[in-house]
Amino acid sequence: MPKNHARKKALASLKDELGIKHSCAIALLDHPDPDERATLVEYLDTYVDINTYREAVDYMEQERNDPLNQLLCETCGWTVRMVCPECPGCGCYNGQCSGWRHREAMEEEAAATGEPLQEDCDCGHYGDPHHCCECGAAGAEYDYQCAC
Repeated sequence: MPKNHARKKALASLKDELGIKHSCAIALLDHPDPDERATLVEYLDTYVDINTYREAVDYMEQERNDPLNQLLCETCGWTVRMVCPECPGCGCYNGQCSGWRHREAMEEEAAATGEPLQEDCDCGHYGDPHHCCECGAAGAEYDYQCAC
């Protein structure tokens, strides 16, 4: 009996929170993968044009099949969409180019997740091509270039 009561409360909560029909709430609650279920809830909560469980699943499949969302590097988690035209690959190469694309991708991720932006060194001069954490070059504004 308590299991059914908890399920009824969960269904009612999903319907109220997301504004979906009872059948969609049942399908969402019964979705087998918890990570996918969280993504589906996010889609239903965020996008005004996604109003049903089926639309959310279709959008998730579309995102999954988009070639730009394919994983480029398992180490840093970069996708093909994040490729930097200046360096030989992914986010693992931070510091080997001017860093504008790495910074852009990290800002997008930080904005999406709500987490603070990760800097590439302790001093916080990420993206300044004239700054060097190793030799202490302070950047172009101080007219001091890296000597490494």
